[in-house]
Amino acid sequence: MRPLPMSTRRLLLGMVAAAVAVLAVPPPAAAHGTLAMSTPAEGATVTGPLSAVELYFTERVASHAYFTIIAPGGGRVDSGWTHGSPKPLDKPVREYFLVEGKFEPREYTTGFPAVVTVAHLPAAGQYSVSYLSVASDGDPVRGTLTFRYTGPATPAPQGWSPPTNQPDPALLAAADRHGTPDQVLPTSAAPAPAPASAEAPVAAPPGESDETGGVGWVAWTGWAFAFVVVVAGLVVWRTGGRFAVAKTRSSRSAARPADPRRGRPGGPNSTTRHGTGSRARKTTAAGAGAVIPTTRGGGRVAVRPVNDTPPAGAEAENVVPTVAAARLGPSNTRLALLAGGLVVSLLAGFGLGRLDDGGRAGGGSATVPAGGAPASDARRSAVDGHQHGPGTGPHTHTGDAGAALATGTTVSANGYTLQPVRRDQRPGQTVDYAFRIVGTDRQAATRFATVHDRPLHMIVVGRDLSGYQHLHPTMAADGTWSVPLRLARPGGYRIYADFTVIGADGTTQLPLVLGVDHVVPGAYTPVPVPAAQPQATAGPFAVSMEGTPTVGVMTPLLFRPSRDGMPAAAQLERYLGAYGHLIVVREGDLGYVHVHPEPELVDGAVTFWLTAPSAGRYRAYFDFQVAGRVQTAEYTLDIS
Repeated sequence: MRPLPMSTRRLLLGMVAAAVAVLAVPPPAAAHGTLAMSTPAEGATVTGPLSAVELYFTERVASHAYFTIIAPGGGRVDSGWTHGSPKPLDKPVREYFLVEGKFEPREYTTGFPAVVTVAHLPAAGQYSVSYLSVASDGDPVRGTLTFRYTGPATPAPQGWSPPTNQPDPALLAAADRHGTPDQVLPTSAAPAPAPASAEAPVAAPPGESDETGGVGWVAWTGWAFAFVVVVAGLVVWRTGGRFAVAKTRSSRSAARPADPRRGRPGGPNSTTRHGTGSRARKTTAAGAGAVIPTTRGGGRVAVRPVNDTPPAGAEAENVVPTVAAARLGPSNTRLALLAGGLVVSLLAGFGLGRLDDGGRAGGGSATVPAGGAPASDARRSAVDGHQHGPGTGPHTHTGDAGAALATGTTVSANGYTLQPVRRDQRPGQTVDYAFRIVGTDRQAATRFATVHDRPLHMIVVGRDLSGYQHLHPTMAADGTWSVPLRLARPGGYRIYADFTVIGADGTTQLPLVLGVDHVVPGAYTPVPVPAAQPQATAGPFAVSMEGTPTVGVMTPLLFRPSRDGMPAAAQLERYLGAYGHLIVVREGDLGYVHVHPEPELVDGAVTFWLTAPSAGRYRAYFDFQVAGRVQTAEYTLDIS
């Protein structure tokens, strides 16, 4: 095979570079009716008494929206909410709607407030405001903002008691149906603004649907097109390039009679087209064998020589000569066509396919301020079971998109499977528990990102929610993980692998939690789940828990360890990159919720942000370290 000419190599490299550039641009994310600003602002310091918190959204929130205000001690201090009067936003906000396959910007300059009454301010410290609503396009709108109060404590109104209500079931059902929290469009992807009315939210484009997957047919069309192009490229390779280039004999071509079916002469400057799968030939007056494939509307194949003019009546925009192909031999032509076909298929399949990720049918949307900065720093919960609250560092989780907030109930997810070497062991025996994480290629994954100082965290919990262990296996070169495991009591156990696998490109990261059952045979007597209490004992420490877990709403949980009999807080040390770690497991299906902490202590407490996936009983396991030793405090969360 002759070397590719420099011009052809540059063409192929350009095509590949274009593909990489297109695929690297993130699509606008779905986020409609989101929070634009607030009073107090996110992270603000309030020095004097406060009677209400105002949250300004880009559209009027639903009448059954849910709001909470949590005081530093974990108790609620909100006392209902009302719709306020619209007012201009400090900065215009731009939302993006998916209309006929394209994201179109619309700008909002008016905020529609929800005014949440503050009953009282019991102490100085950090207050958090959480919200849950559903936008007009059906997307959930949820998040949390915080502010710090430094003024004097104010008394509660006479006869007032902290609210205990949970979100409306219809609201939870609507949010769960879509399952994706609001997101912010990366500023690099923001096109020029298109102003809309400043007095009312812009109506969603026609054809908008509340159901997910509204453009799923576009996604499937894209991938089908990609598959066809790849197959066509392989056929070209196998058939020797006969679809692209064919040497002809000038004597046969010149002697070709007129084609009565086409009403077109068969002379030396004519074009003969055959059906799909036949040889397409074009002969120049000189009888040269080089030909140039072109395409026309209707999917038919036309070819014309280099330097030839298009046939009479041909539309210029439908004729695309491939000049480089005329200068190549059959082998190099096959290579060029195959490479080009693969690039086109990648762009078409991925580009069309991910339209389904960017919005709903006729009306997905995303939000950024007109100036380019994020609309707000509202806290968002990840959709893969890993929760992220205010101050969480750069590590994020985007795997299992659209899944429930509790994971680990399946052995396989997103093409990866947890394969244990053994599934049982004797009580009281220490075994070398081994397993692999296997991909769709049936090979063990060996590239994992380090999250919280470890590439993989293994959690063990009994089916009765007892016997908790947090272990860190080591991986051999062949992808086999192993760790000593001892289980004292007979019964059934759930073993979770919490990890982030790195993709074949070396940069893509997919966080997953996979779970598998493990059995210890023998006479099994389940341990009753303890009653819910705000206090727990861990070794020589008493640990208080403060907070009000709420279904579907991100709320803080605070933990304060202290030595028994000593009022001063324990001197916590960082463990796995933070001052504590909290794992929550749901009774029944053993759904796993790994809740990430604030990186620093908040008012002397270890703070986590929990979004309870559903009502029910949970067991929470709080790990912390003092004097080089890890302790675990356990709690029951009874969420109604």
